[in-house]
Amino acid sequence: MGVSTPETPDEAAGPGGATGHDETYTQGHPDHGVTYHLQDGVAVIELDRPEAGNALDRTTKHGLLAAVRRVAAEGDAVRAVLLTARGKAFCVGQDLKEHARALEERPASAFATVTDEYNPLVLALRALPQPVVVAVEGACVGAGLGLALCADVRVVAAGARFATAFTGIGLAADTGLSASLTEAVGPSRAAGLFLLGDRFGSDEALNWGLAHRVVPDGTAAAEGRALAGRLAQGPTLAYAQVKRLLWEAPGAATADVLDREAAAQAALGATHDHRAAVRSFLDRDRPAFEGR
Repeated sequence: MGVSTPETPDEAAGPGGATGHDETYTQGHPDHGVTYHLQDGVAVIELDRPEAGNALDRTTKHGLLAAVRRVAAEGDAVRAVLLTARGKAFCVGQDLKEHARALEERPASAFATVTDEYNPLVLALRALPQPVVVAVEGACVGAGLGLALCADVRVVAAGARFATAFTGIGLAADTGLSASLTEAVGPSRAAGLFLLGDRFGSDEALNWGLAHRVVPDGTAAAEGRALAGRLAQGPTLAYAQVKRLLWEAPGAATADVLDREAAAQAALGATHDHRAAVRSFLDRDRPAFEGR
C-alpha cells in the first residue's frame, strides 16, 4: 500500500480529501503510524509499525483515532471498513517501553492514555455504522485484542495467538475488554482468560465464537478485504440498523428490544434498497443495494 505526504492526526481527522488513494497518519518516520486507504467503498485502516509488533504508542493511537474519524468524515463514500496490520503481528498491545517512561517521568498522568486515547478510540470504532472487518495475523494481545473485538467480523490466520495479558503486568482491563470478551466467549471463560492469563489460538477462537473464519497464515488481510468488499456491496442501511440493535440489546427489556426492532423495520421498509430488493426477489433477480 502506497504512502502519501505524512499528516498529523489532527490534520488528517478533518473532513474532505479525495478517495481512492492512500493517506497516512504519522508523526516522525513513515514506519511509525497508521495508513488509510479508501477504494471501491472499502476503507482499509492498517497498523504500520511492524518493527514493534504494531505496539500501541501515543502516535499510533492518535493515528488510529484519526483514521476512524476519517471514515466518519467520508460519509456514504465508505460502505465497509477493514482493520489490519503490517508484519508478523496484528498488535501486541500497549507499547510498554513508552509506558515505562511515562511511569518514570510522569507517574500521576501515566494512565491518562486510557481515558484520553483508548476510550475515544473504542467508542469511535463501535459507533461506526459501517460493518467493520478485522484481519488478524500473529499476536493479538491486550489492547490489540480489545481493538479486534471492536470489529463486527473477525478473520483470523491459523497461526494467530491471543491473550488478555493485563494481569501479567498487574493490571485489570481496558479497551472495553471486560465487556466485549465476556460477550464473545461467556463470563466463565472470560474470567479464566483474565485471571489465569492463558493464551489461546485460532481453533479456540473459532470454537468459542470469537473468530468468524480461520484462514491460512499470510492470507487474513486478503480474505478480510474480500469480505469487506462483499459487505460494501450489501444493504448498508440495514447493516447499520443491525449494528445498533445488537449494541443496544444487552441488558435491555424484551419490550424495549421489540420496540427498537419494529422502529428499525419501519424505517428500513421505507428505503429504496428494501423496495428494490423485494422487486428483485420477485423477479428472481439479484438485488443491487445503493445505500438509500
